[in-house]
Amino acid sequence: MSSLDFDDFSITSVSGAIRRAGAVRPANPLGPLAALAGTWKGTGFNQIWRPFHGSQDRFLELNETAETLQFVEIPGDIPNRGLVQDDIELHGLTYLQKINDANVKQGGKPAGIHIEPGIWISIPSTSNPADPATVARLANIPHGTSLVAQGSASTAAGAPVFAPVSITPFVIAPPNKPVPFPESNLSVATAFRTAPADIPHVTQAMVDNPNVFLATGIAGKTVRSTTTLSISTVPLNPPTSGGGPSNIAFLVGDAGGPNASAVRIDATFWIEEILEAGGTVRHQLQYTQRVLLNFNGLSWPHVSVATLSRQMQDTR
Repeated sequence: MSSLDFDDFSITSVSGAIRRAGAVRPANPLGPLAALAGTWKGTGFNQIWRPFHGSQDRFLELNETAETLQFVEIPGDIPNRGLVQDDIELHGLTYLQKINDANVKQGGKPAGIHIEPGIWISIPSTSNPADPATVARLANIPHGTSLVAQGSASTAAGAPVFAPVSITPFVIAPPNKPVPFPESNLSVATAFRTAPADIPHVTQAMVDNPNVFLATGIAGKTVRSTTTLSISTVPLNPPTSGGGPSNIAFLVGDAGGPNASAVRIDATFWIEEILEAGGTVRHQLQYTQRVLLNFNGLSWPHVSVATLSRQMQDTR
């Protein structure tokens, strides 16, 4: 049994029912999150500008990744009590994300570079704030950051469109002038970038725009429909409010400036229905995430992308 499974546990209100009179329970209260349930595996690309305590302030780490992402529904209704409006019920899934470097090994095993436990929740429409139904991700990052990213969900026919994303750092203060560095150019040899032997399939196009990796994940496939989950730690419109990162003291630093403070996280997840020969439908999960790390007067984009397939035993 997975460590994420709920044995005899189900959330139950212990101080009276909160469902409003006449309220109709949806067929699946998870809404657009229902399609996440199961175990997903696949590959991706990770890029991060690491602060460097030495002869220069930065090191560009690049990783080809292998990922497992598991979602398990939380049984029961999650009651949220209201003061200025009626009570609401949330519904959600726990998740555990494990990412290894696909090429680098330690002790004969793939080197782990990220593990993240968290929860996705489905939030009904509210009157205070005046928001439509929304979704949110609650995440815990082992480097010392926790976050709430809230946003919207939508479903449309066909494949998603992947907008370009840049890894070029920029000045924190508006107008946020970009500041390019030579480490982004793979043709320029440097000791301050991941060794070429560790990233044999990384191209200049991927470094210039990591989202090109996602385009290869749907190339030649028939995408029947796509559910898009767009979330951010800054208010989106909708929603009007909610979200933010929190960092340990080491990341925030003191008057000398942050070591590497995560100040904003934006992410988009696409749940795709892939139509295969013979009419079989399978599900694919793709995502792009940009974290802004502030240090030495600049915001340094940390971009992660992946293409994952739901495992057969979890087909729903």
